[in-house]
This record gives sequence, C-alpha cells and structure tokens, in this order.
Amino acid sequence: MFCPRCKDDYGDEGHTRCVDCGIDLVPGHPPEPEYIKFEQVLSTYNPLDVALIKSILDGEGIVYYFHGENFMVIRPLVEPARLMVDQREVETVKELLKDLRLTFTGLNLSKSEEEEED
Repeated sequence: MFCPRCKDDYGDEGHTRCVDCGIDLVPGHPPEPEYIKFEQVLSTYNPLDVALIKSILDGEGIVYYFHGENFMVIRPLVEPARLMVDQREVETVKELLKDLRLTFTGLNLSKSEEEEED
C-alpha cells in the first residue's frame, strides 16, 4: 500500500490512510521515478530570449530548464543561460525555435543609422 499523493510506501502494515496526507492508500508500490536525460539546445545572455523561449515551450508542454538562468541577473554576460531539454524532444524543440531571431546578448553593439550620419 502507498499514498498516491506523497508516494510513501506503507508495505503491508495494515494501514488504510496516509499518516501525513490523510488520504486513502492504494494497493501496490509507488512507481519508479522516470529519470530524464537533458541535452543543451542553445544558450543566450538575453533574459528576453529566455522568456520568449519559455512561453513557446510551455505552450507545447515540453520538459526543459535553463541552466544558469538566475546567474545572468547577478553577473550579466559572464555565463549564458543554457536551454536544456529532454533528449527525446531535442529535434522537436529545434523545429519550434528554428525561425526565432534571438539576440543572445540583449545588447546592440552596432551603431544606429542616426549615429552613423553624425
């Protein structure tokens, strides 16, 4: 018997309710956790790129995370945020993001047309 909410395994001790959650136990043993192997798809220094990519991947229900995303705020342009996705979904993600024009740095180091005229 195990709790379907917290996954505590009670074995065959005669319990019918979870001590922590207070819900009915279900027969059997909790399922083994599924481990995900992540693979890097791209990296960027721009928080706006991160937000855009997140909205696209969330809309598609794709499992991902950005390694180093919070580090970008502390020390920008030192370490990029790396998009990590489930290795089984790498091709899908590449297809979804292929037409995006990402800035990667969030900075425009080229002169604008107005500056070039001066």
